Amino acid sequence: MSGPIERWTQALEARWYSEDPVPPALRVAAGLYAGLRWLNAAPWRFGLRTPAELNVPVIVVGNISVGGTGKTPLVLAIVEHLRQRGMRPGVISRGYGRRSRGLRRVLPDSSAAEVGDEPVLIARRSKLPVAVAERRVEAARLLLAKGEANVLVADDGLEHHGLPRNLEIVVVDGERGFGNGRLLPAGPLRAPLNRLDGVDLLVANGGSGKGAYPMRLRPYRLQRFRDGVEINLGWLRGRAVRALAGIGHPQRFFDLLVDLGAQLTGTEALPDHASPARLRAALLGSGPVLMTEKDAAKLSPSSEEADIYVLGVEAQLPSEFWSAFDQALERSGAVT
Repeated sequence: MSGPIERWTQALEARWYSEDPVPPALRVAAGLYAGLRWLNAAPWRFGLRTPAELNVPVIVVGNISVGGTGKTPLVLAIVEHLRQRGMRPGVISRGYGRRSRGLRRVLPDSSAAEVGDEPVLIARRSKLPVAVAERRVEAARLLLAKGEANVLVADDGLEHHGLPRNLEIVVVDGERGFGNGRLLPAGPLRAPLNRLDGVDLLVANGGSGKGAYPMRLRPYRLQRFRDGVEINLGWLRGRAVRALAGIGHPQRFFDLLVDLGAQLTGTEALPDHASPARLRAALLGSGPVLMTEKDAAKLSPSSEEADIYVLGVEAQLPSEFWSAFDQALERSGAVT
């Protein structure tokens, strides 16, 4: 059951994506946010501080709005592309939502509470070196210390000025766009729209946009949660199921299940990075229940959970995107 803070957050987000006028108090707060953002960037803008030197290519995948846009599936697609090119990628992240602080190495069996749900998912899917730290440079140096990687992909970090980068890729929610186009908390933007002028590639997840490459999240695997047994996706067709999702845009997951032919008897949209306790409570009930890989990364399977299933998705992008990606990386001087 949602609390007052969660209900207030949901109401605020609904306002961002509506045509309702922005209250004066939120406009003032957005002005303060813009000022703080400018002050934070000033030392880097005026050359008083400079990004660290890492001596390997760094690719930053991020967004300029709050909420899920599909960064993690894109990161997974990029590291696989780099691996196919004969490179040895590693992934760095802040590890948003974790309870710990400082530098942590992420392993497939790491606790999401310690390192974050998205880094655990990346480590499990990619089997690549992954590290998290508030200062992404520390995570980068950990992976580079033993020569584990010769190219780094940052899951988020557009505004992390201490991190050098050869390539910036921004992912946009193709369905919701940028809402009312205002900065937090008056709107969903963490950075003004003109921040897009300096990025190398723009990707629209689930839609299209001017100058953006379309990305589609394709279901690729359905697993029984308690033992990891893979089940044919056709099993969902015509089946009555419940669904829950603690991601940035839960409706996208629910719509995907409907597209696969599932008959949804109930849905529960949880906050992004919802706690394991909240997830466990939402799982209670009768009948099959579906959840995302990101949510499953926070839970330990139990032999009693025979009717819980996990749907995995992967990013599909056009060949034009990969051509542009390779060309941009070569133009940056990072690879030849």
